[in-house]
Amino acid sequence: MRILFWHGYLLGGTGSNVYTRALAREWSRAGHDVVVFCQERHPEQYDVGGAEVVRPDIGGLLPVFVLDRYEGLEAKLLQDFTRAERERYVELNAAALREQLPADVVFTNHVLLGAPVGAASGAPFAVKAHGSELEYSMRGNAELSVWGRETLAHARSVFVGSAHIRAVLEDVVGHVDRVQEVPPGVDVDEFKPEPRDVALDHLLDEAIADPPNPDNAEERLPDAYNAERFEAFFADERPTVLYFGKLIRNKGVHLLLEALGGLNAKGVIVGFGPQRRELESMAPLGTLFTGPLEHRHLVHLLPAVDVAVVPSIFPEAFGMVAAEAAAAACPPLVARHSGLAEVAEGIEATYPPQHRHLVAFESGNVTDLRTKLHELLELGPEVRKELGAAARSAVVQRWSWSSVGERLLSLHLG
Repeated sequence: MRILFWHGYLLGGTGSNVYTRALAREWSRAGHDVVVFCQERHPEQYDVGGAEVVRPDIGGLLPVFVLDRYEGLEAKLLQDFTRAERERYVELNAAALREQLPADVVFTNHVLLGAPVGAASGAPFAVKAHGSELEYSMRGNAELSVWGRETLAHARSVFVGSAHIRAVLEDVVGHVDRVQEVPPGVDVDEFKPEPRDVALDHLLDEAIADPPNPDNAEERLPDAYNAERFEAFFADERPTVLYFGKLIRNKGVHLLLEALGGLNAKGVIVGFGPQRRELESMAPLGTLFTGPLEHRHLVHLLPAVDVAVVPSIFPEAFGMVAAEAAAAACPPLVARHSGLAEVAEGIEATYPPQHRHLVAFESGNVTDLRTKLHELLELGPEVRKELGAAARSAVVQRWSWSSVGERLLSLHLG
């Protein structure tokens, strides 16, 4: 089949970016003719299988849900766009789609602006709601909610990643027909167990290969000298706790740093964001901040640590980070809410009964987080290895990308 996959952003970093490149890769590997529409200026850095990448000319103004810096573009919150700016953006992207028609499937990301772009293309289309647009831009904004509802009405299929996002979608835009629940996936061939010494050697090799970043001036690149810093960090044999994601308050990183205080453990914090300096100032001595890392780093970093914590205090569409950690056989510990709770339930089902309480903690509760971290780290490496293997089995059974890609197409076309 010929599949046109519209995504307004990049191919690395955030959940919807990872979702896009993973699906493009799986669909093209399955023999489909895939075209990805995005604003990624360096698509050669990412594995999208045999998919073609097209970058529509959007006139330099990019609507976003969280303000970040984008090379060559001016990022502006969607809710701050004028009607004329929104309409221009939609038409420029829809025109790029129309140039590639006909297609068997047109698949768009985000209720806004995926549904308006899909509708303006003139072709039957599907929309994947990711949650960020709903929570950060549309909730409480009557005009955007109405626009989302009106354009979703033209979609042949609307996909959500969890029961939580299904509820959020209905809460924000009202009742939507043809909603299908398909969780995101994990590349279980990429994220997999690895002996710790081998993983660390590979991690150092990847860090050595990082592009130069003098004075860490580019926040979207890994920090300078990470190879040397990793080597010194892991020479300390205390257990290691990992966070990877955006460095913003909603992700709850401050809770993890507070919980680490008093524990016989060290933390490694991966990511970029406006709160990095504040978080560094409150971090326990010995905490390592690396800047953002790519999958090529994370697939080796995860097997080299003892626990991965997902402390988000804001609703999450799906616990992608937790699922990736579990696939690498690194036991995750997540805040029990929204899509994270659904991932936790899947992993708990594979744990021995006496350890099921160690998958999740009460959202926002530093004491509960610290208590469960302490208990996990006190179990010892062999028991944690058993828990990691159980967690991976849950991911393989429920959330592999190949099964996700097949299910999306079959539900949309069926």
